[in-house]
Amino acid sequence: MFQSGQIVQSKPRSPLMGKGTAHRASLGFILMSTDLACEADIFAMAPVGVGVHVTRLKTDDYTTNETLARHIDHMADAAGRLQPDMKPEVVAYCCTSGSIVCREENVFREISKGAPYTQPMCIVTGVIDALHEIGAKQIVVGTPYLDDINTSEAEYLLAAGFDILDIQGLQLETGAEFGQVEPSYWKEFALEIDQPEADAIFLSCSGIRSLEVVDEIEQAAGKPVITSNQALMWSCLRRAGIMDELEGFGQIFKHAGQDLKPTARI
Repeated sequence: MFQSGQIVQSKPRSPLMGKGTAHRASLGFILMSTDLACEADIFAMAPVGVGVHVTRLKTDDYTTNETLARHIDHMADAAGRLQPDMKPEVVAYCCTSGSIVCREENVFREISKGAPYTQPMCIVTGVIDALHEIGAKQIVVGTPYLDDINTSEAEYLLAAGFDILDIQGLQLETGAEFGQVEPSYWKEFALEIDQPEADAIFLSCSGIRSLEVVDEIEQAAGKPVITSNQALMWSCLRRAGIMDELEGFGQIFKHAGQDLKPTARI
């Protein structure tokens, strides 16, 4: 029995050591402090043996182009805190509209400052990867955003080579509101904005619960559905060499992504 004043002396032991829970790959994710959906989605899609490490940026719970632009200021610091001893194969910034406003190359640069050993990523890169992978050219886009953000997103996707048949937003202002929209509504909304000519439906935003109904939407629409978190996780896994065909998260996970181009470590 230990008594006050004694010195603890442990017996010599040889613990059984393994490769840990991240023995296949390790992925790092930088989330907004206001995001209510992305973390759960990432863990739901993580295969056995793939480690998931999460940190958060302090962000305003009022989503405009101006508030999104501030995310870049603390990106390097956040990247540097994502399990640096484990050196994740990929570190990704998890905000679709923020990726667009801050621009991919700037996000990659800041992540590389904090984590020079990793491949930097952000959601819009994963979305573009996924849309290219399924051969989509003409798309419809649904978001929770205000229309100034929708306009920026439409311009970005247009410049990336996609025809935007329609983009519609719910005109919500805060991350809390984004995460409180029920999955059933995202299904209803996606099918409402779909058009026969669309090759795919894209539901944009890391903070919405669209992943939960992606299979249902695909079955109802008869075409691929890309969501922000699904596309990011698919691209990160493929970039880390994980080729698992996950069930329940959309057609994209049947694709190997062998033609993905490495992002630049700047």
